[in-house]
Amino acid sequence: MHAGMDVNCGSYLQQHTKAAVDQKKLTISEIDRALHNLFSVRMRLGLFNGNPTGQQFGNIGPDQVCSQENQILALDAARNGIVLLKNSAGLLPLSKSKTMSLAVIGPNANSVQTLLGNYAGPPCKLVTPLQALQSYIKHTIPYPGCDSVQCSSASIVGAVNVAKGADHVVLIMGLDDTQEKEGLDRRDLVLPGKQQELIISVAKAAKNPVVLVLLSGGPVDISFAKNDKNIGSILWAGYPGEAGAIALAEIIFGDHNPGDICFFICAQVDEKWAVPTYIYIYINIL
Repeated sequence: MHAGMDVNCGSYLQQHTKAAVDQKKLTISEIDRALHNLFSVRMRLGLFNGNPTGQQFGNIGPDQVCSQENQILALDAARNGIVLLKNSAGLLPLSKSKTMSLAVIGPNANSVQTLLGNYAGPPCKLVTPLQALQSYIKHTIPYPGCDSVQCSSASIVGAVNVAKGADHVVLIMGLDDTQEKEGLDRRDLVLPGKQQELIISVAKAAKNPVVLVLLSGGPVDISFAKNDKNIGSILWAGYPGEAGAIALAEIIFGDHNPGDICFFICAQVDEKWAVPTYIYIYINIL
């Protein structure tokens, strides 16, 4: 609260605030400041103007949440939040007409929940990255490669065999809420378990440089992939929401370019950026 935090989404303040005041670690004026901020926002929202269910935000139902307008907004947000970190030799976008087979490998390839991250309601549509990519390439071979995102056990031989038989490989790796969420911090920045080993092995075996997609809320150390010639493209997607899988597939196959604001930034590096985004500068600073 000394740093300006107004609310804690758990029970910490409820349990400890009184003791902090008694020990003179916290003043009543700081509590008043936080309460003033919280209640003034609620007043601006009209939550004290009679029965809240009768007010503007009192009855927001699925018909409004899942309206066509809001679904388009979710897709647009996902499209423009995905960041291209590497695109050696212009690998992306992949050709829809020349790609006869596609291998989609990784523990996050067929998960809706990972796309949603924390603090999300039921999605309007359930589309996984695998399903979105299958809509582009009929002959798409899925293979999880890991027993879970923790990847304590990896089927590296099986993943390598699948990769060898496909024209292109998309690896969908990263984190989920078993690795990071409110109240759960990671102890390091490396990919969990055997994910890195799986990525390197598949990339080495594939016919063409692979596309590596990372789903994560916090930073991950992928320095091993930066100069690996077998990893042609790296996309960071965060936890892009219910429309994230569709946005990923559109970007991988060139149906959407997140924007051209980054051209003046990306021109300073020795890469050919097929799908630049303005968020790259933020990731580059990190």
